[in-house]
Amino acid sequence: MTGFGKSETKFQRKKLNAEIRSLNSKNIDLNLRIPNRYREIESKIRAKINGELSRGKIDLLIGIDLQDEDKISSLNHTVIKKYIGELKKISDSSESDLLKMAIRLPESIKIEKEDISKEEKKVLFKIIDKAIIKLNQYRITEGKSIEKDFKSKIKTIYKLVKSVDKLAPKRKDKIRKKIENLSKQNLKEIDNKRMEQEIFYFIEKLDINEEIVRLKSNLKYFEKIMNEKAPNGKKLTFISQEIGREINTLGSKANDEKIQKIVVEMKDELEKIKEQLLNVL
Repeated sequence: MTGFGKSETKFQRKKLNAEIRSLNSKNIDLNLRIPNRYREIESKIRAKINGELSRGKIDLLIGIDLQDEDKISSLNHTVIKKYIGELKKISDSSESDLLKMAIRLPESIKIEKEDISKEEKKVLFKIIDKAIIKLNQYRITEGKSIEKDFKSKIKTIYKLVKSVDKLAPKRKDKIRKKIENLSKQNLKEIDNKRMEQEIFYFIEKLDINEEIVRLKSNLKYFEKIMNEKAPNGKKLTFISQEIGREINTLGSKANDEKIQKIVVEMKDELEKIKEQLLNVL
């Protein structure tokens, strides 16, 4: 599920911030962008994210703003002396001018790497925690919105199934009369008992009661799984496929204009559900 979380703080003379984003993914796919300063604890950061988040394409960006005072630097005396010696060979400038030129040359100033203190690590992981909390809050809000949408669409399909249920008896009578009329028109002499058997055969063949029962059952199952606390995107996808099969069978057997129109409405609602399911995989 998509989400976003950000946290920042100050530590000594540094500004630290953690920004985390997630996109839909069946598995966890973690991408880290962190300063070189924190490379030595990259594995711990990864373990932290993997322990807190189970799925999603996760992007974690850690930023650090070091003030000048935090940069430990010193003159590289050995390199500067070598530069001055070489410059004397090609220049008649004074010692002061040669020094100025040497200092500007590469590696004349050493910037030493400052070790990460335990306190800084604690602060860093604390802002990562806060970013994850905000990300999950974002996901929960989006999840509730999707859940509400699912319930609304399932309820609509329920109503449409009930409409089909009401039309089913009239549909049977209509099919029966149609078969009887066709039989009378095409056959001069007919065995009434045989005709009755044929009528029952076709009515049974075109019976939609089983599809209606299974459709209602799958809709209830969808609601049940939706209310479970564990991640259930895959299960809901499988159930939606079963719902789709029953709706398609219902449409192919309907042989009734009104029911066909209702089936189209069911398919429309189900497609909307399937689109939303892509957000919870």
